Amino acid sequence: MAPAFLDYEAQLRGFIMKRVQDKETADDILQQLYLKLYKNCEQLQGVHNLKAWLYQITRNTVYDFFRESARRESLSPEADLAEADELTERNRQEVEALVEPLINLLPAEYAEALRLSELEGVSQKEIAERLNISYSGAKSRVQRGREKLKQLFLECCHLELGHDGQLLGAEVKASCAPLQEPTQCCEK
Repeated sequence: MAPAFLDYEAQLRGFIMKRVQDKETADDILQQLYLKLYKNCEQLQGVHNLKAWLYQITRNTVYDFFRESARRESLSPEADLAEADELTERNRQEVEALVEPLINLLPAEYAEALRLSELEGVSQKEIAERLNISYSGAKSRVQRGREKLKQLFLECCHLELGHDGQLLGAEVKASCAPLQEPTQCCEK
């Protein structure tokens, strides 16, 4: 068990650091991870994808850490807001890095409407004028494009949600070939 885990230790440490951004905290979580791996090593024989199994346990360990921290610490409202703002900004940037490559995978009519609406901040009325379509047509394209983008997000990305439903991060799935190509890779 130990050699198999050690092959992924640096990657898992990076995965944890990306979420907590504090070396001591990451080390604590890594120690908790070692304990979980030791307790669950009997499951290893039934594991078909070791890397995915390790990442799932790591992800759960990070979630457990955040849950425990929330229970133990009673921070002031100002500190809570500052921390939430920082986490939200980091998550927003991570997800935004995935949006444009995913929009590029949509059919052209939806991709163009979404590019204008979501990336350039163009109003739907102006989208209608630019694309020479009716206002209701522009609204439909943006709405359908958003639905298709959401579906593509769910197909191509692991969305990590906190216990409160807040987005903690997003990563491209290995099975999403179009986003795995070097020219379109959007993972950090």
